[in-house]
Amino acid sequence: MRLLKVGYCTISELIIFSHKLYHMSKCIFIFDDDVDILEVCSITLETEGYKVVTASSCENILGQVAATEPDLIIMDNKIPDTGGIIASNSLKASTQFQHIPILFFSANADVQQLAAEAQADLFMEKPFDLDELVAVVKRVIG
Repeated sequence: MRLLKVGYCTISELIIFSHKLYHMSKCIFIFDDDVDILEVCSITLETEGYKVVTASSCENILGQVAATEPDLIIMDNKIPDTGGIIASNSLKASTQFQHIPILFFSANADVQQLAAEAQADLFMEKPFDLDELVAVVKRVIG
């Protein structure tokens, strides 16, 4: 086997690259009807090396999640068709998906109560700091 030498990199560049490769196996599914939030969150998390899948509706939520097999679900409260609470409850009622952590977010001042109703594992109030989002994701799924 021949190896092709393409250049040099510093130890810190190699560590950053390997860190991103590690996260590439981690998948996050974001449900939000706000296209701007989907885009900003996707870019931010993909930059950290995560695979990100998005949906602007929770129609056929079980089918969407089955097709993706995410490590984390980020769920908006006000999302068509059923809303985030019912969608999250459907996932937590399923033996196939109940183990997947759900990060519930909302601009509603009662986001903690809504997250509890949704059986979510975590919650964040919108607007949120992107660095905080990344820190929460890393804490939950590595």
